[in-house]
Order: sequence, then C-alpha cells, then structure tokens
Amino acid sequence: MLRDSVYFTAHDATMASADHPASEHGSYPEKSQPTVAVLDERRRAALAEIDNAPFSWFHIKVCLVAGVGFFTDAYDIFAINIAATMLGYVYGKGGALSTWQSTGVKVATPVGNLVGQLVFGWLADRLGRKRMYGVELMIMIIATFGQALSGQAPAVGIIGALIVWRFIMGVGIGGDYPLSAIISSEFAATRSRGRLMTAVFAFQGWGQFAAAIIGIIVVSAYKDEILDSPYPAAKPVDYCWRLLIGLGCVPGLIALYFRLTIPETPRFTMDVERNVTQASKDIENVVTTGTYVVDEDAPIQRVKAPRASWADFRAYFSHWENRKVIIGTAYSWFALDIAFYGLGLNNSVILTAINFGNPSGNKTSSLYVYQNLKNICIGNLVLSVAGLIPGYWVSFLLIDTWGRKPIQLMGFSVLTVLFIIMGFAYDKLTATPSVTDAFVFLYCLTNFFQNFGPNTTTFVIPGEAFPTRYRSTAHGISAASGKLGAVVSQLGFGQLINIGGTNKFVKHIMEIFSFFMLTGIFSTLLIPETKQKTLEDLSNEEQRGYITGFLGAVSLSVWDSK
Repeated sequence: MLRDSVYFTAHDATMASADHPASEHGSYPEKSQPTVAVLDERRRAALAEIDNAPFSWFHIKVCLVAGVGFFTDAYDIFAINIAATMLGYVYGKGGALSTWQSTGVKVATPVGNLVGQLVFGWLADRLGRKRMYGVELMIMIIATFGQALSGQAPAVGIIGALIVWRFIMGVGIGGDYPLSAIISSEFAATRSRGRLMTAVFAFQGWGQFAAAIIGIIVVSAYKDEILDSPYPAAKPVDYCWRLLIGLGCVPGLIALYFRLTIPETPRFTMDVERNVTQASKDIENVVTTGTYVVDEDAPIQRVKAPRASWADFRAYFSHWENRKVIIGTAYSWFALDIAFYGLGLNNSVILTAINFGNPSGNKTSSLYVYQNLKNICIGNLVLSVAGLIPGYWVSFLLIDTWGRKPIQLMGFSVLTVLFIIMGFAYDKLTATPSVTDAFVFLYCLTNFFQNFGPNTTTFVIPGEAFPTRYRSTAHGISAASGKLGAVVSQLGFGQLINIGGTNKFVKHIMEIFSFFMLTGIFSTLLIPETKQKTLEDLSNEEQRGYITGFLGAVSLSVWDSK
C-alpha cells in the first residue's frame, strides 16, 4: 500500500528534532505545527509553480509523446471501418461479412477499451502514472502485429482470432485514455491546460485521417493485382487489409521509448507518494530543463494527509457536489459515444446506404471490388478532412477562453438538431444524387460538432475535476462509460440497420442518436466549468492544512510492505 504521508527533507527533519525531540522509536511528535505548516506551505507553493509555469519545450514533448499514442489509438480503432469491407471480400460469404462477424470485429475493441480504462485508470492512481505509461502501448503494438499475422485454420476461424486480438488491443488503447489525459493535465499550467489536453486528443483526428490515406495507398498499390484476379480478388485484398492494420504499430514503436522515459508527474509524487522533496526537484528541473533525477538515498518522513482507500473513495463521492460531477462526466461520455462510435465505425456502411460514391456496373467483378474499396477510403478521408480534424482545432482555439461547459452544451444542442434533420428528413435527403450531397454535408457537420463539442470536452473535464489520488480512476470510469455506450451502439447498429431491408433502418438510427444527444444536454448541467481553475480548486478539497501532522519515522522505502 502507498505511504499515507508526505515526505520532507533531512533539513526539515533536523528542525523537527530540535524543537521536538524524537521518541525512542525515532519518530517525531504529530503536533509539530511549525514544521507541518512549513511543509503545507511548501506544497501549495510547489503546486502554484506548476500552475504558473511558462509554456516550454517540455510541454511540447508531453503533448507529442501523449499525442502519438492517440494517433495510434484512432488509427487502430477506425482502420477496421475500411478493413471490414476488405475482410468481407476475403473471408465473407457473397463478398461481405455476416452481421455478427462485422459486429464482432468492430465491437471487440470498445469492449477491450472499457476494461483497459477501468484497470489502467485504477493502476495509475495505485502505482503511478510513469510506472504504467508505456505498458499500454506495448500491449497495443503486440496486438496490432498479432492481427496482421492472423490466419485461418480448421480449428480457429480468422474472424474469431481477429476478435481476440482486437479485444487485447482495445485493453491497451483503453489504458491510454486516462494515462495520457492525466499526465498532460498534471504537467500543464492552468492558463493553457485545456489547449494542451485538446492538442493531445486532436491527434485522434489525424489517426483517422492516416487510416484513410494508408487505405488509399495500399488499394492503389495492389490495383493491378486486384483487377487481374478473379472476383473477389481475395489474395491481393488479403494483402491490403493486413498492411492497413499492421502499419498501425509503427507510430507506437516510435513513441514507446519516450513513454518509458517520461517522468512521474509532480502532483502524484507529492500527493500520492507524498514526496515533497522529489516533487519540488521535479518542478524545478523537469518542467524547465526536461531533466529527471531521483535521489534514492534521500531521507523521507511520513506525515498525515488524505490517502486513497475504498473508505475514502466512498466518503469523497458520498458528497453530492462530488458525486454529481462523476455522474455528469460518465453519462455525457456515454451519450456522446452512442453516436460517435455508431457513426465512426460505420461510415462505410452509411456512405453505401446513401449511394455516395458507389461504383456502378457488375458487383461480382474485380473492377467493382477495386472501385468500391477506393471509394470507401476516399469517403472516410473526406469525412476526416471536412469535419473531424477542423472540429478538434476549433475546440483547441476556444477551450481556454470560452470554456469546456459552454462548448459541450453547444455541441450536444447542435447535434440534437442535426440528427433530427438527418433522421426525419432522411428519405428526402437521399432521394436523388443532388440532394444526397446535402446529406453528406450534414453528416460532415455532425463530425465537426462532435469534436467541436462533447467528444473533446468529455475527454478533458474528467482529467481536471477530481483530486490527484482519484483523478485517473475517475477519468477511467468516465471513459469506460463512454465505451459502454460505444458497445451498446455497435450491437444495436448491427442488429437494427437491416430491419425492413438492407440499410433501411438508418433513418431511425439517426433519430435514436438525436435522443441521446438531447440527454447529454442535461448531464452537462451536472459538471463544473474548469477553465482557468487549478486542479486543486476543482477537487473540492480544502488545500490549506492539507498536511495535518507527522505519522512515522525516517525511511528510505517508497512502498509499504502491506
């Protein structure tokens, strides 16, 4: 169990011993108020130094190291949007995967995300951000490589193998959410924290964009082989999906070293490990020069301060002012991901349903296979450029001035209206090719206002609104609630879409999405505005007197033996 104390320097220990002689066991009296007051003041001063730190190269490094992870996350999650069509040509009956096969390969990753977010969120609060950072990336790299090498066998079907690998990959991706959010949040200055976290999250848009670009490249590279092969051109298309999926591990490999060497956040060192001395050194060195040195022989002293435990967790969230925040962050993310993943993992299906860019001619020809795959990649590229990427960066520009809560309220409100229009006017908007362009425009707007709206803010706010000892756990709970929404959406989408005929239920799915966007407006009212407030102010805990006394003797150990 982590020490339930804060550490101070040997000089402070000498001061304590001079004013209050040590007991026979070497510990100092609990009521050494002058020394406790000094430590308490030092803690607040150190936190203020982080909050007021100028933007530096180290902040850029944190953004890039965390952002590359999100780039990889998004690439790996949304590449299946294109790869599922390829898998259908290679392993499906009639050139397509069955409903359950398609649902399985798409939903496996969100299920893994849910597990990873809960487990890694808790472990990051229990063991430390640094200890877990990089572990989740290794899981992602191994699982991505495993997918690309999966094969068909008499005892094991490739779809089943892919589902297992995508679940494992999802666990790693899920772990990346709380870790990257909390590390960027705890290193950031108050005035730019929203922009730093948004910049990290915005890499997700570039990941989706890259998946579409790589899809176009591999399909174009195998054009001649596809056209020369008999329908459904299984061999060249098999190469295509393996390259598309497998290349997803490359950015992760590049970022792995930097993740393993990133320093522990000063807030964790100070408030969970309770090592004020090391945290002060980190603040002086890491944020300014990027160096990170741990003195293993530095003497430490335990003092009384809030520590994480199940009893304390229940006590903290038993207060409505704290409980309403996690209800608000969790449900808002759940409602958002119902639509975000319902659309994001099925862009190809929806583009096909509205006959946008569908090739004409014989559907059982190799030419049709090539044109269909190319058009799906281009369609996903258009959606990324026209809606997803701009939405992230408009959020980046406004999140520290306008605020998180107004952006989320506006986003949910606009999305409610857009989905109502797309659902109830679906038949008219898809009746002719000319009006179909209007539907595609509205579809791009939904992508834009998801990212200039709740998709960004549901990631940012849980990384700010809770105390350090529960910040990662609470972010993991909120993110896992979102992935529960993604799972529900994907299972529902797969079972509902063909009611009344192939893709005939799309309009009603849009109407369902509008209802969940409406509920997101009300859950947003439960969350606080976090802009320009310190993480400690947002924790709803009194910071003066946070350190309340001494508990134990000098020790060199960081971990209790319990």
